[in-house]
Amino acid sequence: MVDIRLYDTRTRSLRALEPREPGRLGIYACGPTVYARIHIGNARPFVVFSLLKRFLEHSGLAVTLVINVTDVNDKIYAAAQDGSSVELAAAMTAAYRADTDRLELGRPDHEPLASESIEAIVEEIEALLARDFAYLAGGDVYFRVRRDPGYGALSRRDVDSMDQGEGIDGAELKQDPLDFALWKAHKAGEDSSWAAPWGRGRPGWHIECSAMAEGLLGVGFDIHGGGLDLLFPHHENEAAQTRSARGGELARHWMHNGMLASGDGEKMSKSLGNISPLHEVLDEHGRDAVILYFASGHYRQPIVFGEEPLRAAAAGVARIRDAARHLVAGESPLALRPLRERFFEALADDFNTPSALAAMWEWIRGANSHEAPVGDRDLREMLAVLALENLFDVAGAPDAVVALAVARQQARGAGDYARADELRARIETEGWSVRDSATGFELTPLQ
Repeated sequence: MVDIRLYDTRTRSLRALEPREPGRLGIYACGPTVYARIHIGNARPFVVFSLLKRFLEHSGLAVTLVINVTDVNDKIYAAAQDGSSVELAAAMTAAYRADTDRLELGRPDHEPLASESIEAIVEEIEALLARDFAYLAGGDVYFRVRRDPGYGALSRRDVDSMDQGEGIDGAELKQDPLDFALWKAHKAGEDSSWAAPWGRGRPGWHIECSAMAEGLLGVGFDIHGGGLDLLFPHHENEAAQTRSARGGELARHWMHNGMLASGDGEKMSKSLGNISPLHEVLDEHGRDAVILYFASGHYRQPIVFGEEPLRAAAAGVARIRDAARHLVAGESPLALRPLRERFFEALADDFNTPSALAAMWEWIRGANSHEAPVGDRDLREMLAVLALENLFDVAGAPDAVVALAVARQQARGAGDYARADELRARIETEGWSVRDSATGFELTPLQ
């Protein structure tokens, strides 16, 4: 296996990736809370950790990727209003899977639901109660934050200045304002609840992920991931729960992806109303452009969302497709091999996809200027890790028609829709129909 370094949020440093079990690695990434269709920002961790899995498998590791679904949460009750929270969660879970299926990255190895993990959640709360890290209060159960000496180490926050973000909910029951809910007693108007030794109710958000991660990957698994917005309180609380209940750290390595920002630098969020649903972005720009857009930014950094970067990604997709169709099957020139090596070295250095792409673009320029026919093996290998190997596929149309379709895609990426319409007409004159698709475009013969 190549030497791989990843940034660890807990130590604030690049650390060598040393799997707990030689040759095998487990990743848990926090998935969506399903109270609405997911937006493009929610898709970033799904893409980041799916692509990371591809790279790690290319490096020789057997990887298990777990991305959970939070289908029991206050936000779901609020969104359901007078309807069924259970039905809403089920519908939005199905929509989430359908929307992320369109990314064509494959499904995670496990996608646990909080609603199907209640037994494990209750058992973990019982362990915290038995060790005096939790207490009962009016049917609720709360975690004693100050009882954990390691609390705050992950997020680097001072305990006395923390706010759990729970508002006034349960404030009168807490022994300390810093404590957070592990279990919430059933309330009038809530249409779902589960039995527990201390009374019917539902789990708190944080305990759900601790129980699901431990159940599938064990304590001390390799990588815990998610958006940077989850660092506190969610991930801090996950770490504290497992450390207190099990006597060991939940994960060996913590990875956090940056947020999406609007053009003016403001974070995208449902509460701010400046988000775009994933399915709408896919309808407008296609799957390939979305994948290349995410890969163009380093996973740890914020990335600007908007028409301009997506058009640039679409133009990049067209450029790769055009380069791919000029290659021949077989080994790539040795002269270009250092660029292939640089591509994978960049991914091994904190999964630096922008640097990897820079090496790939240089490889393409070198291939375009090469005098002899160039074999496609290097580019196929690089694109496969980025889940863009489909850019080698064309619909069996003549080269001249494919060239027109590529030019049309480039025009659309540049926002020149008049030129795109003109090229569509020329394609139809040649006896072919062009249709935008999740993989860029499809060409089919006219009847």
